Amino acid sequence: MNTYAIIILAALVINFLIDAVADILNLKALRTNLPTEFVGIYKKEDYEKSQRYSRQQTKFGQVSAVFDLALVLIFWFSGGFNLLDIMVRGLGHGPVLSGLIYIGIILIGKTIISLPFSIYSTFVLEARFGFNRTTPSVFITDLAKTLLLTVVLGAPLLFCILAFFAWAGPRAWLYGWGIATIFTLIVQFVAPTWIMPLFNKFTPLAEGELKSQIMAYAKSVGFTLANIFVMDGSKRSSKSNAFFTGFGKHKRIALFDTLIDQHEPSELVAVLAHEIGHYKKKHILKGMVISIMYMGVMFYLLGIFCYNSSLYEAFFMSQQPVYAGMIFFGLLFTPLEMLLSMVMNVWSRHNEFEADSFAVTTTGTADFLIKALKKLAANNLANLTPHSFYVFWHYSHPPLLTRIKAMREISK
Repeated sequence: MNTYAIIILAALVINFLIDAVADILNLKALRTNLPTEFVGIYKKEDYEKSQRYSRQQTKFGQVSAVFDLALVLIFWFSGGFNLLDIMVRGLGHGPVLSGLIYIGIILIGKTIISLPFSIYSTFVLEARFGFNRTTPSVFITDLAKTLLLTVVLGAPLLFCILAFFAWAGPRAWLYGWGIATIFTLIVQFVAPTWIMPLFNKFTPLAEGELKSQIMAYAKSVGFTLANIFVMDGSKRSSKSNAFFTGFGKHKRIALFDTLIDQHEPSELVAVLAHEIGHYKKKHILKGMVISIMYMGVMFYLLGIFCYNSSLYEAFFMSQQPVYAGMIFFGLLFTPLEMLLSMVMNVWSRHNEFEADSFAVTTTGTADFLIKALKKLAANNLANLTPHSFYVFWHYSHPPLLTRIKAMREISK
């Protein structure tokens, strides 16, 4: 094994082991006693149910992780990457079309192999705890739409990137970064209007007390809001949420219909105040800038390593096609990606505290947001006592009890 093979293998195994340790610690951190903060919100039987849900989710995740790691290693050390390349080259196409076929086969193969896990998660695990409302027809339609979007949007982008790396020379990484950035920005603008409605129905919130309170709050903080949408989240799950997406005229705030059913208007206003806080604090814009810079670093490093013969030797390749080099670089990038992911999670948790603070300050109280978050946790069977290392490794949001404590300090 050469140096690149050792680095990639070590990164994959270490990442797997860290995930396993985090899972074990998180399960040990489960507490049978309901935190006093949730007395009256979380029924005893629901709290016990949430712990069973956490355990079964974790065990299922561990099985999936073992399978994924084994699949990669078997395909790698059986020479699968090289055999697939020989087959694709035998079709007689050029480097760009061959790259589309090669990467497409890998992505489709991974989707097919992962399908039983997705089916089990949706129709067995989620259904067992009363969450799943996805019908087989919706599941199949979602899968078909996702594949279609991947072809319609992803294939042209991949074609351009492959073409740059095949023919543009040393500046290929710069051109690739540029086209990927343009693609990302376009998707951000069109997703709320054209892509998201392919999967869910968005209906303008009806006139009434809730809309009046939301519009009054938005006006009070100088947030231009043409409309609020209700999303049919109940089409797939009983879990609830709210989100903000898009920019300018295309920005959209959406409330799951399940969220509206479970919360009072004052609580929903507080939830939206949190989402508006992300916009006002420029978290979305900053996240976009960081994402673009992150892509720049990736493309720059890709421009260095995708022409390195040792990287191809690590995967037993008889040729050095750039399209395969992109996949190998993705695996080589794993250690840096792990570090960047941890940094981004720290930053994301900081943003959540800021958005909470904005909501508490502008609504004048922490009570409504705390009450809303408590209900969300109970309805979604959330783990109330995650281990600190698991939070550090996985969480993009701070643990709920920590958020509640911080909000109470602000409102004093």
